Amino acid sequence: MEKKNFAFPVDGQSCRVTDRFYARLRELVREKVIPYQWEALNDRVEGAEPSGCIANMRAAAENQTGEHYGFEFQDSDLYKWMEAAAFSLMWAPNEALERELEEAVSLVAGAQREDGYLDTYYILGDLSRRWTSLKDNHELYCAGHLIEAAVAHFRATGRRSFLDVAEKLAAHIDSVLGPEEGKLHGYPGHEEIELALCKLYEVTGKEQYLRLARYFLFERGKEPLYFREETEREGNGFYWKNGPLQYAYYQAHKPLLEQREPVGHAVRANYLYAGAAAAARCAKDEKLYEHLRGLWREMTEKQMYLTGQVGSSEYGEAFTFPYDLPNDTAYAETCAGLALAFFANQMLKIERRGEYADVMERVLYNGAISGMDLSGTAFFYVNPLEVLPEACRKDQRKAHVKPVRQKWFGCACCPPNLARTIASITDYAVSRTETELFQHLYLAGEYFCTFGETPVRVLLQGNYPWEGELQMKVEPEVPVCFTYALRIPGWCEGKYTLKLNGEAVEQQAVNGYVYLSREWKPGDILELSLPMEAKRIWANQQVREDAGRVAIQRGPLVYCLEEADNGGELHRVLLPRDSAFTEEFCPELLGGVMVLRCAGCMVEGERERLYTTRPPETGAERELLWIPYYAWANRGEGEMMVWVRDVSF
Repeated sequence: MEKKNFAFPVDGQSCRVTDRFYARLRELVREKVIPYQWEALNDRVEGAEPSGCIANMRAAAENQTGEHYGFEFQDSDLYKWMEAAAFSLMWAPNEALERELEEAVSLVAGAQREDGYLDTYYILGDLSRRWTSLKDNHELYCAGHLIEAAVAHFRATGRRSFLDVAEKLAAHIDSVLGPEEGKLHGYPGHEEIELALCKLYEVTGKEQYLRLARYFLFERGKEPLYFREETEREGNGFYWKNGPLQYAYYQAHKPLLEQREPVGHAVRANYLYAGAAAAARCAKDEKLYEHLRGLWREMTEKQMYLTGQVGSSEYGEAFTFPYDLPNDTAYAETCAGLALAFFANQMLKIERRGEYADVMERVLYNGAISGMDLSGTAFFYVNPLEVLPEACRKDQRKAHVKPVRQKWFGCACCPPNLARTIASITDYAVSRTETELFQHLYLAGEYFCTFGETPVRVLLQGNYPWEGELQMKVEPEVPVCFTYALRIPGWCEGKYTLKLNGEAVEQQAVNGYVYLSREWKPGDILELSLPMEAKRIWANQQVREDAGRVAIQRGPLVYCLEEADNGGELHRVLLPRDSAFTEEFCPELLGGVMVLRCAGCMVEGERERLYTTRPPETGAERELLWIPYYAWANRGEGEMMVWVRDVSF
């Protein structure tokens, strides 16, 4: 992949985020979420679903016998928490948190077996059964999250204690699985380790990790199908027995390079694609990258919600078919959206295309952060675009949808996944090559990097996503040549203005970025103006659920109506085409949000008889108040709706 420049993030330790929006979220993760989740993992949150995670690990470390608590993948909750803690320490040193993290590292190291194996489900159960159910029992998935956490710990502390555990585990896996005679020719049922091994390769430079990642990617789906042989041998049938899922649920129905559309479990699919993109970049595999481009387009252009979420079906937590995007039964798991952001970020490191950053931003400002309440102590697993609380309780088809966030889950993959992503947000905001600096997300703060031997500081000021006026002050120690590339978000539709030291820049964007190549001098100032206004969004008319409906977006934020502001029966709301929007920033509402107001009305008709020959009428004009989607369900239980009826008078 010689024609595409390798890109890597600006290290989190070299960024100081002052952004009001994401700095608040990062502080929330540091001050509330990480401590709360540590308590949850230790089963000390009253009224919450037990975790058993720390208890399992402690029992394994102390060589106890006893029953493993929870799911086969329970260990992964701890590893994701450890990764979140490590990223937090990069930008906010905290002695108490560091002690807890090191306690966790010691606990994990103590649980590791002499040969490198580590999975409490089998250590506390029957070690002789390890590696017998790759399809369902998540050993490689848990190993992947351990490796990612260990890499983050090494980046944060410079200590190898956890990285040594990860390398020992990776060496054990390499001794058991692979193409060589005598090894199991298998691969993970839940992908994750592929991305983790690429990260381990990058931090250690050891080729065997990249080689193992690529083996997992390309062995998947080959005949004779390993999962079929395993099922026949072990009798571990399919949990999702009906419909077309089966091996497609695991993306193992055919080889990766023969898969033309996203299928199966949406989290697994996007972890697979993210790992494949990382491997394509590390191995400079142009063919694999181009194939992923096709999968990317099929998913984001046909099976992605407006909020950036994916995976529409509760059955299998899966993709279904193009344009099937129901709002009130949407599964849209928090982890699925995050995995899509990981995929986007890895693709962006191969080729800087605005479409990747646009989707990444859509997820990170909408369908991911909706998974946590404003206090950081309650969470959504499922992120629908329409909610009627009564239906959640009385209609089994919508039982997976919750009208309020939960304290914790028996399957608690989403809360720590969200925490680690928010804590590492600067890894998504900026990246660089040897000669270029790319601004993907507009997080206000200071960014430090070096070109040649010249240190460069970029001070980004602004109030994104509420305002579109941005200023970048470039301050190299001495004049230095490099390229600063600014992303022009797709929601701008090409409407923006850019000035350099007060003079208009006429340069056109290329694939969503304006490239400014020059000798930068101390004090150079860029001013980027992105016009933010409420816009109506219409879905492709093949999306049956949204035909005749409209949604509202302002900047990167998707908006919704809530019962708390607009009363109930939101399905009756009509939004006239000529209704103008006003906006107001309300600092006391929902942690500080920009609300939108416009005139709307309600359908008025028969209230007694089930059917009538009398047509409904348009009711009197009334004000509608819109809030950002991510902030819904923070004021008690009530209806919510993103897509409303679109009318033209």
